[in-house]
Amino acid sequence: MTMQSFLIANPKGGAGKSTLATSLAGWFAHQGRRVMLGDIDRQQSALEWLKRRPPLLPHIASWDMHADAPAHPPKDTTHVVLDTPAGLHGKKLAHVLKQVQRVIVPLQPSLFDILATRTFLDALLEEKAVRRHDAFIAVVGMRVDARTRAAQELERFLATLGLPVLTTLRDTQNYVQAAAHGLSIFDLSASRAEKDWEQWQPLLDWVEKPLISVKS
Repeated sequence: MTMQSFLIANPKGGAGKSTLATSLAGWFAHQGRRVMLGDIDRQQSALEWLKRRPPLLPHIASWDMHADAPAHPPKDTTHVVLDTPAGLHGKKLAHVLKQVQRVIVPLQPSLFDILATRTFLDALLEEKAVRRHDAFIAVVGMRVDARTRAAQELERFLATLGLPVLTTLRDTQNYVQAAAHGLSIFDLSASRAEKDWEQWQPLLDWVEKPLISVKS
């Protein structure tokens, strides 16, 4: 099997990148995949989450580290999920894009998040690595309360993108409480998280679809 790799990216801090990355890695682990959760954020939030993860849960690996050698996924890894820092742009963004197959952009329903993400998505679409593939980028709405005006503004913005908006995830303490114990949303019981699992399904369907190369 060819290794599948997913970049979770948004230039604004607090967009929900680590929440999305840890739960996606958790889902792959529950499917029996050999998954690595990588963190290129200086805060190393994902690595700290892994340290808290109970050993009896499906295993999620971190970088394979050796002295005087670059970090790389452990041998036989089938799926890589990369968390990223705020402000990722320019040459560093271009370099990372060459290493991954899909980009998932989490976006919260606030004016500042929307403005920052619009600029980021414009930059993404200019990258050669992105233009070579169909369905390379998708957006996920984070912490969305459908009853609010902010959610309506987000919906209007997403309609203008021309990119797939896979799903919107509700604002719930399930994610906060799970993260505090090294859990993903998929490590919680069905009685507690079934509604969240349903919201995730369009995203999970998308990550399983084959990537299509675009002919130049």
